[in-house]
Amino acid sequence: MTNLIRTRIRWQIDSFKKSFLHGQKLPFNDFFPAETIEAIIAHTPHKRTSVFSPLITLQAFIFQVLSDDCSCKLAVAGVLVDRISHGQSANSINTGPYCKARQRLSLTQMSQAVATTGSRLHQQCTMAWLWHGLNVVLADGTTVLMPDTPKNQAVFPQQNNQKPGLGFPIVRLLALISLATGVIIDYRHGPYQGKGTGETSLFSQLLNSLLTGDLLLADRYYCTFAIIALLQAQGIPVLFPLHANKKADFRLGSKLGAKDHLVEWKKPQRKPVWMTTLAYADLPELVTVREFKIKGIVYVTTLLNTKQFNKQELANLYNERWKIELDFLAIKTHMGMEMLRCKTPEMVKKEIAVHFLAYNIIRGNLAKAAVMHNKIPRQLSFRSTAQLICQATKQVVVLTGKQLAHALLALLKAMASTSIGLQKRKNQPRAIKRRPKPFPLLTVPRHEARLSL
Repeated sequence: MTNLIRTRIRWQIDSFKKSFLHGQKLPFNDFFPAETIEAIIAHTPHKRTSVFSPLITLQAFIFQVLSDDCSCKLAVAGVLVDRISHGQSANSINTGPYCKARQRLSLTQMSQAVATTGSRLHQQCTMAWLWHGLNVVLADGTTVLMPDTPKNQAVFPQQNNQKPGLGFPIVRLLALISLATGVIIDYRHGPYQGKGTGETSLFSQLLNSLLTGDLLLADRYYCTFAIIALLQAQGIPVLFPLHANKKADFRLGSKLGAKDHLVEWKKPQRKPVWMTTLAYADLPELVTVREFKIKGIVYVTTLLNTKQFNKQELANLYNERWKIELDFLAIKTHMGMEMLRCKTPEMVKKEIAVHFLAYNIIRGNLAKAAVMHNKIPRQLSFRSTAQLICQATKQVVVLTGKQLAHALLALLKAMASTSIGLQKRKNQPRAIKRRPKPFPLLTVPRHEARLSL
């Protein structure tokens, strides 16, 4: 019986990976390892006879967030079609069992799956995708909204300047994203306001996700003594614009060139809110950084070798930081994460994890297509790849052998043909031609507005 169960689980895992175009003898095929998938199954309570097993539920959840509709009804319909195509009995179109199955999924294991897939793909980058042999990591934060329910408001309260009943609960997200592949290496979330909920506080929880060989790029908000000192101790170089509260004086320090010098920063007396007094006391009293100025902008870096790291190259590299904004655009706009759908904080956290896992799976396929066709992952269309996977999965899961190999190669070739970022066109006005529907804004709580009808 034990061997039968193992065989069944192995078949489920193979089918699950096949639905996302993971086949044998393909690059990066192990970035979503079987051990991670097995952990999701092991930590999800379920019955073997249930229609919505852990992997069926997770697969439906992933395709739900990738679809334009994003509804539970569409996810259940997809499961029904899969069962019919495999000669099984049709499940009910009622969404209740599916929603209960989603609640049983382990948040810890889903979050770990995001970090595992992201870190593995990031670490497997080819040398051609690195910058001076360094694997560049982008850090930034964003926010998303969710339904206005009492439970969501209790954990992720709306902004203070909004009247009760008129705002939406809001969550702050902080992500580490690979510049080479665009994959999410790790993430943290928390309320939008309150002590210890700022970007740097969330970032402090991700310091161990950075490894030797990484180079961190972030905006000027991260340019603090504590962050630089902690990352220097880990051997992680950084590149930031100078914080607005600091002023560069190029008459001081060791001159390296025009508007380029080494200078020592003293540890401030006041510690960050996210550090303990003991941890802050362990930081060195001085850190040596390099400050340089390009086109009126002062940058700070711990890459001190001017011969190896020219300041113009560093400034050009920092311009690539904008790509994390495009990644958030893909997640929030193209994947519909700007407004979440779940009505409890626990499910909101799972919905975030599934969005990020689905995003990493798409990025993994882009990396495969890029390395097989000598392309750069960032120059291939995320949206087109997501559409290809959603359309192809129903056919791919029933294929085997040479037919499966041929289909996967054809799909990866199609992904490699979707070049972006190379078009040149004239500047366009930031205005729309289509008029919005003339609905007035809700200025009182909805239950009060109903009374006036």
